[in-house]
Amino acid sequence: MTSRSKVLRFSGQHTVDCSSCRSSPLCFTGRLPVDEIAELGDIIRPLATLNKGDPLILQGSPFTSLFMVRSGSLKQVTTTGSDEYLVTAFFLSGELIGLDAIGEGRYPGSVVSLETATVCELPFAEFLELGTRVPELRRRFLRNLSLEVGSERLGMRLLLRRTAEVRLAYFLVAMSERFRRRGYSPYRFRLAMPRGDIANYLGLTVETVGRTLVRYRDQGLLVTRGPEVHILDMPRLERLAEASGRRRREA
Repeated sequence: MTSRSKVLRFSGQHTVDCSSCRSSPLCFTGRLPVDEIAELGDIIRPLATLNKGDPLILQGSPFTSLFMVRSGSLKQVTTTGSDEYLVTAFFLSGELIGLDAIGEGRYPGSVVSLETATVCELPFAEFLELGTRVPELRRRFLRNLSLEVGSERLGMRLLLRRTAEVRLAYFLVAMSERFRRRGYSPYRFRLAMPRGDIANYLGLTVETVGRTLVRYRDQGLLVTRGPEVHILDMPRLERLAEASGRRRREA
């Protein structure tokens, strides 16, 4: 692991107008009173734009800030002590990056942009101080943190020892729901992450993901064209995602 600091540098702009952000309804700060939103804008460091492949955070860096995704998508990758490369999270607009770094005081993985993306930086010490003056902001943050932990644990239970068909179905249904919450079609969407990242995240091989997508197509569940996904039968895909089928062997 590296101990270098973050490589991203933010611009010199002094304030951020959260009220004009298109991702505001998805952010935990959405619909705060105007005066409280203004206070938050005073401490948020302004937008930075990342191109595909640009790093936002380097693994092992000291934790200083949370980051809010305003547009685009990013992934988190962690290199273990045995040099194993793991994709551990994907982040879409309106989502917080860095929650898993609060406890240990260091970012547990590197965060890299999957496409052109914009993010805001929220210095954590200043945010905690603001939370003492704005209890609703603190309450929303704790709720966001709780939901994140609950979602991660549920996902792990659902995926543990499941077949490749169930794991990939669960992933696609979850991504569909995340797009729906952002106002996009839950049936047609574009996944910026390559299949190799999806396979790594689900503990599968790229070949297994490819074969499983072919089976989905043959069963009339969905069709894919490059990064584009078109779900044809959501009820059946959801039932598959909730199935308790176990693996007979490693996928």
